[in-house]
Amino acid sequence: MLAILHWHKMITGMVKGRKPGFAPGDYTIQKPNNETRHPNPTENDMNPPEFYDRRETRTTDERHAAQLAALKTLVAKAQSNPVYAKRFHDLDAEDIASLDDLARLPLLRKSDLIGMQAETPPFGGLNIIGTGQMRHVYQSPGPINDYDGKGPDWWRAGRALYAAGFRAGDIVHNSFSYHFTPAGSLFDQGAASIGCAVFPAGTENTEAQARALAAFGTVAYMGIPDFLPRLLERADELGLDTSPLVKASVSAGPLFPSVREGLNDRGIDVHQCYVIADLGLISYETPALSAMVVDEDVIVEIVRPGTGDPLPDGEVGEVVVTALAHHELPLIRLAIGDLSAVTPGQSPCGRTNMRLAGWLGRADQTAKVRGMFVHPEQVARALEQCGIKGRARLVIGREDERDTMTLHVEHEGDAAGLAERIESAIKTTFNLRGAARVEAPGALPNDGKVIDDTRDF
Repeated sequence: MLAILHWHKMITGMVKGRKPGFAPGDYTIQKPNNETRHPNPTENDMNPPEFYDRRETRTTDERHAAQLAALKTLVAKAQSNPVYAKRFHDLDAEDIASLDDLARLPLLRKSDLIGMQAETPPFGGLNIIGTGQMRHVYQSPGPINDYDGKGPDWWRAGRALYAAGFRAGDIVHNSFSYHFTPAGSLFDQGAASIGCAVFPAGTENTEAQARALAAFGTVAYMGIPDFLPRLLERADELGLDTSPLVKASVSAGPLFPSVREGLNDRGIDVHQCYVIADLGLISYETPALSAMVVDEDVIVEIVRPGTGDPLPDGEVGEVVVTALAHHELPLIRLAIGDLSAVTPGQSPCGRTNMRLAGWLGRADQTAKVRGMFVHPEQVARALEQCGIKGRARLVIGREDERDTMTLHVEHEGDAAGLAERIESAIKTTFNLRGAARVEAPGALPNDGKVIDDTRDF
């Protein structure tokens, strides 16, 4: 409960310097599926629509009926795959009479994907189409192989960006990585689908990024929360004008209150969204800043860790997601290892979908550091590289508004140069920099914990 209150306080505080919200409009076009959505407003549109599409304000009955039809189609498609046919042998698609029946299907744990994909590369046998028919293929830490399909905004990030105030004609600085993982492409597609111009900055060279930010008169930022303050500090040191930057959409890491407040003080509106490489958008903040509204194209369940049983609203449990539109490689009831809770009631912004209380921890020992997941299996590989067989613990902390990572290892005997070798193994295994500490035998607790996240959320 304290975690929920902390998150609620964190995201519902008054935002200094907030610009007036956009008034509703009637700029809509007819989509082939009879859903109405705004076209890309031009720079001259003074009154763009308040909502991304009309689905955001549907009644609960309308939403559930559409989700049920989409779920039955998805399950039927999945059952054409031998792996899913075996997994779902107790429930045929036509037997699904309500969304409650989803709980009758087994969970697919994200942590299990590593083993499944290693045994049957590259996608564990879960894909319906061939790998060569996908738009891109990616590899995220774990490793876990990911992909995206065809379409202008396959990850659906555009909805979150629109809620964050991004509009057609905006110049957007994208500091998510375009290398190996889908984050850069994911947000690039979302911004482009709205009609934004995107600068693909990536993750390197803060000074060059600061100069580009100023040169283009950038008005919006996409990236991890911690990087934007550093980027602006570097711009200040260089005497660059970044005043056009007034909005940001952040993900892949916690948005700490001090970071949000510091950016608000500079006149920057910050919204966060909950996105994963496997499925895309899960939920997002709106101008109301009161919990995170769930995306229209996913079904989110909160289940009791270890059982898969759905929990009542307000109770903290594991997040389980089904992406309804991803037929190329269905991920049905994907248990992603995060903890959250359903926030009762409707958002004051007018969107009617269910809301999540935000990220409240991990159901397993996996953690996210500087936008990258770290897994216990990676700790084992780093130790193996250094020939270490003793007890180890990866401690994740927070110093000077930055995530820190220190691998403590027990070692008996000559430790000369060992810490340096471990730090090198950390960089190659995690694709992150981290420190190493060599401890005496018996110094670490005998509690089975491999990753210890000490950050205060």
